[in-house]
Amino acid sequence: MYTIGQVSKMFHLSISTLRYYDKEGLFPDLQRESGIRKFSENEIEALHVIECLKKTGMEIKEIKQFMDWCAMGPSTYLNRMQLFENRKQILEKQMKELEKNMAMLQFKCWYYQQAIQDGNEKHIKQMLPDHLPENIQAYYDLAHS
Repeated sequence: MYTIGQVSKMFHLSISTLRYYDKEGLFPDLQRESGIRKFSENEIEALHVIECLKKTGMEIKEIKQFMDWCAMGPSTYLNRMQLFENRKQILEKQMKELEKNMAMLQFKCWYYQQAIQDGNEKHIKQMLPDHLPENIQAYYDLAHS
C-alpha cells in the first residue's frame, strides 16, 4: 500500500490531481484508513492506464467511462477494446503528423546549414524540389506529402 504522497512522487503528479481523480471516481476501490487514502497495486495500475489515456488526449469523463466499464465486468470487454482501438488510431495519426513535422525540421536544418556554408540559398533553390541529396530528398518529400 502506498500513501498519496508516495504515489504523487511515483507519477510526478500533484496530490491535488490524485484527489481530483479520486473525487471523479477513477479509483472505485480505493481504501482509506482513518480517512487516509491507501493506494494498492490496483490503483497504481489504474494510474498507468489513466496517464496513458490522458497523454493521448482523452478527457477525464471518457476515462471515467472506461473505469465504469471495468467495474461492470466482462460484458463491457468489447466497449473497452473499441476504446483502445480508437485511441490507437488517433495516436497513429498523431505519430504520422509528428514524423512529417520532424522531416520538415530535418530538411530545414540541412537547408540552413547548406545556406550558411554556401553564403546564400541560390544553389539549394536550384536543387528544389527533386534534385536534393537522397537522404534530404526523403525528408523534403515526407514534409511536403
